[in-house]
Amino acid sequence: MTDARAPGAPTTPGPEDLKSLVREEIERHSEALLALSRRIHGHPETAFAEHRAAAWCAEALAERGFTVTAPTYGLETAFEATLGRGPLTVAVVCEYDALPDLGHACGHNLIAAAGVGAALGLAPFADELGLRVRVLGTPAEERGAGKALMLESGAFDGVDAAMMVHPCPFEMSDFRSFALGTLSVSYTGRAAHPSLNPHEGRNAADALTVAQVAIGLLRQHLPPQWRVHGVTTEAGSAPNAIPERARAEYELRALAAEDLAELRERVEACFRAGALATGCEVTLERPEPDYLDFRGDPALTALWEANAKALGRPEPVERPPFACTDMGNVSHAVPSIHPVLDISGGACGPHEAAFAEAAAGPAGERALLDGATAMAWTAADLALARRA
Repeated sequence: MTDARAPGAPTTPGPEDLKSLVREEIERHSEALLALSRRIHGHPETAFAEHRAAAWCAEALAERGFTVTAPTYGLETAFEATLGRGPLTVAVVCEYDALPDLGHACGHNLIAAAGVGAALGLAPFADELGLRVRVLGTPAEERGAGKALMLESGAFDGVDAAMMVHPCPFEMSDFRSFALGTLSVSYTGRAAHPSLNPHEGRNAADALTVAQVAIGLLRQHLPPQWRVHGVTTEAGSAPNAIPERARAEYELRALAAEDLAELRERVEACFRAGALATGCEVTLERPEPDYLDFRGDPALTALWEANAKALGRPEPVERPPFACTDMGNVSHAVPSIHPVLDISGGACGPHEAAFAEAAAGPAGERALLDGATAMAWTAADLALARRA
């Protein structure tokens, strides 16, 4: 990578000159940013195993003068990179975990490189803006709620604004998400022969069946945007043995964190009913923190939308919640934005194999550079407004 400050850059540029310089800075690093994205895309790593992706992002920032700490906040694949000494702290968030079997079908390679790009664009001007740039590499968004864990460990302490971008099949500034909870269910019964002594058995698979029927009946009484869905992972291995163990994994989604608490209580009652009806024991566990609903900051969203428009991005749409993200947890603690950028024109969406291809295509890479620029401009706008 080349020098962070362009030759002849003014010491105290005006707002529009500053934005031009920030954009030029990102464009100067564009080949390196695209290479970073392609490298991550070509070496997908799943939740909590993103050792190469985290290292590549951290190295790109360290080379440009950022102070890097890695690993950090109790996670082996998390990093923090900081630059600037201003009173205003902006956190730029990088995601980089991939999906099992689907690779980067959620486009996190673009998210990571865009976050690095925004930070590099701001780097030469951070002190002039009174800005402290904190780049956070956050593992395990797809499964594990890495940001929630990092939030609890203090990663976002002292942050005035947090931001990231996400690829999508449409453009959206005011992103909203569901709250998501996970539930691991384990029934323990008693094995027996189904012909010789079935009366001595306690059928764990039956307990799960009772619970699933109860959940099916519960669904008609749930609000329209509450969701309950899951899979059975164990329910016996042979028809000539009463199963003594059954397991399932479930997800619960609701519009808000408060709703999620009520939904969890009602669903867990269904699983307890299965145990009660069959004489089995049930264990209910939360394998990861709840993902809270994303609540975007209106002022930051307005700044982002103006900057995206200035870059010629497509007109944003309005949609009800359609996904879940651990960035929601951050948004409950820190003013945040999570705009989504169109990379497929609606032809395919996240978690589809075709979306992984789009995340390495021209529209995806354009979104990477636009996202980096619009985030950097939004951080600069915020700093200038605070300084005025």
